[in-house]
Amino acid sequence: MKARKRFGQNFLRDPQVIARIVQAIGPKPGDRLVEIGPGRGAMTYPLLEAAGSLTAIEIDRDLVPLLQTEAPAHGQLELIEADVLTVDFTDLAGEGRLRVVGNLPYNISTPVLFHLMEHAAHIQDMHFMLQREVVDRMAAAPGSKVYGRLSVALQARCRVEKLFRVMPGSFWPVPKVESAIVRLTPLQDAERETLAPALDRVLRGAFGQRRKTLANALSGVLDAVTIASCGLRPDARAEQVDVAGFLALARALATQGG
Repeated sequence: MKARKRFGQNFLRDPQVIARIVQAIGPKPGDRLVEIGPGRGAMTYPLLEAAGSLTAIEIDRDLVPLLQTEAPAHGQLELIEADVLTVDFTDLAGEGRLRVVGNLPYNISTPVLFHLMEHAAHIQDMHFMLQREVVDRMAAAPGSKVYGRLSVALQARCRVEKLFRVMPGSFWPVPKVESAIVRLTPLQDAERETLAPALDRVLRGAFGQRRKTLANALSGVLDAVTIASCGLRPDARAEQVDVAGFLALARALATQGG
């Protein structure tokens, strides 16, 4: 079965890497597992054997018959044929919380992460295979060249842990980039969930023009006096501000009704 470029498919095929990922996830019976992009079942079947059941979201209709045929030998698979960006994870969680896993297509990884953040209150943890550069951005600290909107948006609401790298030869077709496994654990902080819209507005402004100072970048969002009241220098640049600083700005904006 050919990998489709339009779906960003690179199928994991290294048994040792698969076993290491499953060990990192630590699935157990009763877990509400959801896999994004099961592909040909490389991770799906070991997860099914450990947990007994799993929900998988697959956009490629040609893979669906294969999964439906092979999955019953490993456990109970609920298959959702859809674009993950259209899936309501809050509805999927019901009264429980989800454990989300997946080898995310690199071409849509960031939109998927932001989509999942909208449902973070209903997610226990997430384990993803992503392009290594994306994982570096997710876990970056202030002052780093790759520290940006994605870093702050995720770290404000999750504990971000880089686990290990995966070499290109572990996939077919072989990608031109290295991959990495990352664990995201939502903090389940009610205030941070409430501040999410204001934080997003602040981050869009602050990182929209990185060379500008906070006062200039956030013009029309927060004034210099308010920025200073948050304990930040109005002439600082976004990459110098830590997560706590951005949360303070979001709190100030929310107080103003923004």
